[in-house]
Amino acid sequence: MPVSTNDLKNGMTLDLPEGLFTVVEFQHVKPGKGGAFVRTKLKNVRTGAVLDKTYRADEKLEQAIIDKREMQFLYRDGDDYVFMDSTSYEQIQVPRATLGDAANFLKEGNTVHLQLYGTDVIGIDLPAAVELAVAETEPGIQGDRVSGARKPATLETGLVVQVPLFVSPGELIRVDTRTGEYLTRA
Repeated sequence: MPVSTNDLKNGMTLDLPEGLFTVVEFQHVKPGKGGAFVRTKLKNVRTGAVLDKTYRADEKLEQAIIDKREMQFLYRDGDDYVFMDSTSYEQIQVPRATLGDAANFLKEGNTVHLQLYGTDVIGIDLPAAVELAVAETEPGIQGDRVSGARKPATLETGLVVQVPLFVSPGELIRVDTRTGEYLTRA
């Protein structure tokens, strides 16, 4: 679906000859001499590479329509993650590489929104925070009450985060999915 560069919005996905890109930021520029143009910063959906491009004002670009479907993460199958559509019960396999860092926050039974372009999964929307169990961490030493002291903890998904000394194995903690940091005990 063609869209004018004058109608760009942050987060919009474009199907360019170089690949699928989302608009990170854009700026309309009207110099004193010559025609107006639009300066953009675009992020490749598949690789994460950032591209700076300039377009003439009112130039037509192809907008990619991204379908977001609610899916439940069922289980891992080797390097693939198996998801089930919540409405049609159709199952799809998604390679770990497609999920990127989001795979560190997926636990069996979690419901997420997969971003699809045609039949290709191009991304995943996670909640802002998830609850994960601490698989292993060293016990806090009695009397060690240094303010703000942290220790590494391995979570059930394999992710390693820095947690306060009082957190012990088996506890549920909340982790920020954007930064990968410990928030609080659940």
